[in-house]
Amino acid sequence: MSREQILIEIATADLETTRQAVEGGADRIELCANLSEGGTTPSVGTMRVCRESFDLPIFPIIRPRAGDFLYTDDEFNAMRYEVESARSLGFEGVVIGLLLADGKIDLTRTARLRELAYPMEITFHRAFDRCLDPYVALEELIGIGVDRVLTSGQFPAAPDGVDCIAALQNQADGRIIIMPGSGVRPDNIQALRKQTGCHEFHSSLRGWQESKMNFRHPNFAKQKESYQNPFIDAGEVRRMKKKV
Repeated sequence: MSREQILIEIATADLETTRQAVEGGADRIELCANLSEGGTTPSVGTMRVCRESFDLPIFPIIRPRAGDFLYTDDEFNAMRYEVESARSLGFEGVVIGLLLADGKIDLTRTARLRELAYPMEITFHRAFDRCLDPYVALEELIGIGVDRVLTSGQFPAAPDGVDCIAALQNQADGRIIIMPGSGVRPDNIQALRKQTGCHEFHSSLRGWQESKMNFRHPNFAKQKESYQNPFIDAGEVRRMKKKV
């Protein structure tokens, strides 16, 4: 596999971190809000400005809240509208993930979102890592036309789940893309590539930078959310790309 075939997807938290990831040479963006909570659907305004500002593939996450991946009817309806919004704005794909109470994939609703999203691509996110049986789930997702699975191999971080990821890559056999994510960093991406055989990788490279506010209210001066902003080091994105 040549270096040119490796794709780096960066998860971003807002307009500015998206700009930083693009500056670093990201191949694709997973656009989120509330990335510190695992990512929720970005606002329509954020989606629209990102679509107008950047010409690389952008996949908004469609997730109505933080927490588990078991959704009510109202939450699912919100997801339907959000998929339709993403499609109307011209995005290349969306990122979804839905489970049933027994830990199986919610195939009926996932298939419905697949239909609504067409012709956009579908990535099934790390809800997959909370499913009952990843090998059965993979065949189910292939069966309904999902394009890609983002997974850390059913562990909190991909380096710990590397054996599962490699097995999923082997099982996929070119029928669906397996994309390792969570804990993917410049210093381990080359090893993950060799151990798994995967060619797409996902990372957030999350950090914080000091606010440019001059006035800092003394009662809030030590609170990170008041005077620090999400940050992606473009240099780290470039370093990750060079590593593979």
